[in-house]
Amino acid sequence: MLITLRLLGSMVVVALIAGAVAAQRPRATTQDSNSTEVSTNMPAPPPAPATVSAKYEGGVFGYDKKMDGTINFDDTSQRLVFKNEKGKEILFVPYNAITGAYGDTHRVQPAAATVASHVPYIGLPASLIKTKVRYLTLQYSDPDSKVSGVTSFKLENKDILDSVLFTLAGKAGLSRRGEIFIRKTS
Repeated sequence: MLITLRLLGSMVVVALIAGAVAAQRPRATTQDSNSTEVSTNMPAPPPAPATVSAKYEGGVFGYDKKMDGTINFDDTSQRLVFKNEKGKEILFVPYNAITGAYGDTHRVQPAAATVASHVPYIGLPASLIKTKVRYLTLQYSDPDSKVSGVTSFKLENKDILDSVLFTLAGKAGLSRRGEIFIRKTS
């Protein structure tokens, strides 16, 4: 009886190890890693408009305050420009300085829901209210100023984010790697 239990226990351990080894295989990808094109088998969103409403969230050297405005594609100067609400150019990132770009989503609680969550009897339901906030996040390294960093812009919705991200990646010459776009080094 003891030998049978040991044999059965050994078989269970071997089966668990075999399952763990099979789970460690790398996943197969459908994307060609040597491709330098922006497009993949995923459908491309429509091109972004020349001007998109955005909120600058910080990250560019010397511009640490959050501000509302627009991002604009300046194709003649090959750069992404952020303008404030009055139309004054505040900052820009050259297309050739962008090394990575991706869309990011955060679930946040609106201010009204935060206040209501502290009121007795309605606090619990109000604390469950969350909204999605969409960000265009750019990693850059400017060869002229030797400054690098990460900056982000809060955009309206997923459709706008996808079209701006795809359009910017095409203009900046970035390659797609899953959900992000990167600049390949030679």
